[in-house]
Amino acid sequence: MRRLGRGRATLAAGAALCAVAALPGQAAAAGAPGPYAYADEAVAVDGATSSTGSAELTPGSTYKSAITRGGKLYYRLELDATQSVYVSATAVPGPGSKVAYGDGIEVSLQDADGNDCDSGDARFGTSQSPRPVTAWAVRTIGPDENRCKPAGTYYVVVERNSDPGSSGESWGTELSVVSEPGLAKGAPTTPPESWNSASPVPPGGERERRVGGTSFNDARALRTGVWGDRIKPGQTLFYRVPVDWGQQVSASAELGSSSGGGDEYVTSALVMSLSNPVRAKVDDVDTAYDGKQKSTALDALAPVAYENRYSPIDDVAGMRFAGWYYLSVHLNPRVAGQFGKDPLDLTLRVSVEGAAKAGPAYAGSARPADEFSVSGQDEEAAASGRTAAGDEAGDAAGDGDGMKLVAAGGFGGGAVLLAVLGVWTLVARRRAAASSAGAGASAGTPSQYGPPPAW
Repeated sequence: MRRLGRGRATLAAGAALCAVAALPGQAAAAGAPGPYAYADEAVAVDGATSSTGSAELTPGSTYKSAITRGGKLYYRLELDATQSVYVSATAVPGPGSKVAYGDGIEVSLQDADGNDCDSGDARFGTSQSPRPVTAWAVRTIGPDENRCKPAGTYYVVVERNSDPGSSGESWGTELSVVSEPGLAKGAPTTPPESWNSASPVPPGGERERRVGGTSFNDARALRTGVWGDRIKPGQTLFYRVPVDWGQQVSASAELGSSSGGGDEYVTSALVMSLSNPVRAKVDDVDTAYDGKQKSTALDALAPVAYENRYSPIDDVAGMRFAGWYYLSVHLNPRVAGQFGKDPLDLTLRVSVEGAAKAGPAYAGSARPADEFSVSGQDEEAAASGRTAAGDEAGDAAGDGDGMKLVAAGGFGGGAVLLAVLGVWTLVARRRAAASSAGAGASAGTPSQYGPPPAW
């Protein structure tokens, strides 16, 4: 009886979920751009307003924090003298936030004397559109490095810049700390003088659907090919591509045509960025949109090589190790005002060219560190479209929308669900009571539980 009751309760819950999904207005809620998916293992941490008393961050970990308008927060690192350490901070403004051209986030890594080891920033730029943006800094160990080499205490400083007219609410932040071992033996310290810098030819053919993720943590895997999705105004989609040592990656994004708009257009309507395995930006591009199909493509990028880090050119220096490279594509929310709120077709043309080469020998290992290599499992993930969580593209395409629909109900949907189950429980109890009262007439007949037959 207990198993029977549990089974019927499961059926009842399933029916109730269907009822919730059918509620008026739920589909519209599900159509809203999804939130940024923080790492499941992210540790909540508060930044300190002074270096004194700041919380310690550990390489290999991810953290969830927040920063207020004009905030300047400190976090602490205890580093040895053998590893380079990369720290990134992804700022996540709330949907509908107002941001200006110069708004953004800055990250610096400082020694105990307040000297900058490195610093970087990220701005919303001409799009003036709220979306996840990432700044990063590094403490580098190498033969040409004279700063921040000793072991000891270092500080990560995260600052937020906001125009007076911008929204004042706090931004969520995700901090990622990644260490890179030193090399077992010396490597070239001069970046390549020449490489194939011709504009890449994007792949052609029919596109295959790959549903994008909402963050670095659930980015959808891609390999060479033509991939498609639908993107809503205000939404940012994340994808990831495995790129091995010696290989070149290229990508372009196309926004499909719209039936509305007339002579109107939106500047920086579609923004595409490429980030490397430590979430450091390599390149970004954007395009305006006037209702006709538009495309934008990354510049030709250098093949992955360890010595690229010594280049003074940012997009060359960013191609410094193998691993997962991240594509993010954002559609400006202003598109909704000119061309409607319906999602538009997005096509990504991705290519990874060149034969994989052996990577550098990192200290303590005969091969590159796991974060800075491409494995057979990575290639399989790219072929099947898995995220880091392991779901596949087809499953996500089918199940993701349904789960968003249920989740969109929020507390309102939960209240309806409880009400439905409450009615069923009441009906079951009344039937049980009626059955007990008429036991003589119905001896041996089990009481009926669950929803009334008419349901």
